[in-house]
Amino acid sequence: MTSHTTPVVAGAGPGARRRLIRELLLVVGLFAVYKCGRMLATGRTEEAFRNATRIWDAERTLHLPGEGLVQRLLLHSDALVHTANTYYAAVHFPATVIFLVWLYVRRPAHYLWTRRVLAVLTGAALVIHLAFPLAPPRMLGEAHLIDTGQVYGPTVYGAAPTADTMANQFAAMPSLHFGWALMLALGMIAATSSRWRALWLLHPLVTLLVVVGTANHYWLDAIVATLLLGAALLLVPRPVGRSLVARRSVPVPRSAAVPVPTGAGPVPAGAGPGAPRPVEPMEPVGAVR
Repeated sequence: MTSHTTPVVAGAGPGARRRLIRELLLVVGLFAVYKCGRMLATGRTEEAFRNATRIWDAERTLHLPGEGLVQRLLLHSDALVHTANTYYAAVHFPATVIFLVWLYVRRPAHYLWTRRVLAVLTGAALVIHLAFPLAPPRMLGEAHLIDTGQVYGPTVYGAAPTADTMANQFAAMPSLHFGWALMLALGMIAATSSRWRALWLLHPLVTLLVVVGTANHYWLDAIVATLLLGAALLLVPRPVGRSLVARRSVPVPRSAAVPVPTGAGPVPAGAGPGAPRPVEPMEPVGAVR
């Protein structure tokens, strides 16, 4: 696909509308494939819990902080834990959609780069979801964590994981909540030039605390997502520069003096040999006679 270096303008013509429809169908199609692929990993409950025990033990071996540390901070306030659940349920997908739409309109080349990176990241995550089903820490007895979504609400998951037809709850690794949030931040930093653009990193930071504190993911889920994103960024070439908005050319004033070649016109009477010759107004390039 050819990169566009000018912003998409509303009503730019049928070509722009076709590109927009094509992108919408592509993104929706990729998301549908991912959702269907995740559901193929359902029904592997015993394997998912065995893997959860392995991940829990690996984190303790690596001396990673317990997920309960973050959850205890959230449980100090009902409003805080409810806000965290809402952030988990309502921010992840809409924020990504708004991010992609803004890039498509304002930074088309960065949009193509981001879409390709997210496609590679999500495809790799789907492979891991199918090969390594993993029960989240909220289901693991030895973790002693609370399912904050079920207790405090809101939640996007059914109470019985095996009967949940809307989501595969055994696809904890990697955390695409964190992976997509990190790509959103990196994409905005790459596509903008504000001195405050580093603040976009607050989004993945808050997302990390939320997914861990609500016991939906392990620390290692976020670490694996980061490694996959790093690999995707190495595979997909980044567009050059930040602001790719086309600059309008500034016309040269008609009164500007332009050097005239020797012999281009008569020298006024009484002027010396070194006097400048009069300059005639130049017609704009491409002017219709």
